[in-house]
Amino acid sequence: MFGYEFMRQAFIASTFIAITAGLVGVFVVSRNMSFLSHTLSEIGFAGASFGILIGISPLAGMIIFTLVSSVAVGSLSTESSRREASISAISSLFIGLGILFLSLSSESSSYATNILFGSIVGISAKEVHQLLILAIFVIFIFIIFYKPLSFDSFDHIGAQAAGLKTRLLSIVFLITLALSVSIGAQIVGSLLVFVLLTLPGATAKYLVHSMPKLIMVSVGLSLAGVWLGLYLAFITNWPVTFFIAAFEVIAYFLGLSYKNWKLSH
Repeated sequence: MFGYEFMRQAFIASTFIAITAGLVGVFVVSRNMSFLSHTLSEIGFAGASFGILIGISPLAGMIIFTLVSSVAVGSLSTESSRREASISAISSLFIGLGILFLSLSSESSSYATNILFGSIVGISAKEVHQLLILAIFVIFIFIIFYKPLSFDSFDHIGAQAAGLKTRLLSIVFLITLALSVSIGAQIVGSLLVFVLLTLPGATAKYLVHSMPKLIMVSVGLSLAGVWLGLYLAFITNWPVTFFIAAFEVIAYFLGLSYKNWKLSH
């Protein structure tokens, strides 16, 4: 399997994608922003399509759209009464824009498939380098802001009372989330990137409780999902996204069952 260059590239890229998604996912779940990762994935689809239309890389277009949109959309989290309708409207708009941009471009429909569902054969060495740089940047940001972000994510009121700049922390988190969506979509596609950004972190909450353990379990589940997904996709020629999603869903329900079992005993 590793005799093929595209598989070596895919495994390198997926490893850093999984580490990034597993790390960010813990904070996504802790801050109750799973809805935002889903919305940004659809905004990312429009951004990638726009990139194809104007002649830049889909990754660049995705980053531009998600970065610009993350802070604006993230502010809706404070308006819970209007959140559901607003998010539905935004998601619908950007899905429509993505389809429009693709229809106006001269590229084939295979580009739409790659953007929506990811591709393990379409990742070049240059794109792997770009993903590594972005992933390392996200990880570096979380190392710098680890303690205040953890405090703010689990006790927002306490963080405000302690004098932390919670608005700045929210912006930092939203930027890293936007970058994580753009990074993860390269393997699992914009349609299901939120799977890696929510399920491993949610599963970890059923198994452990301290922040270091949450991150370790979440990253571990992300890595297991993408590695197993890539291997099964290689031997079956089925979409890698299916295997990753199936693994993370099964792990989630096993974690939920374990928690229920512990509560009943």
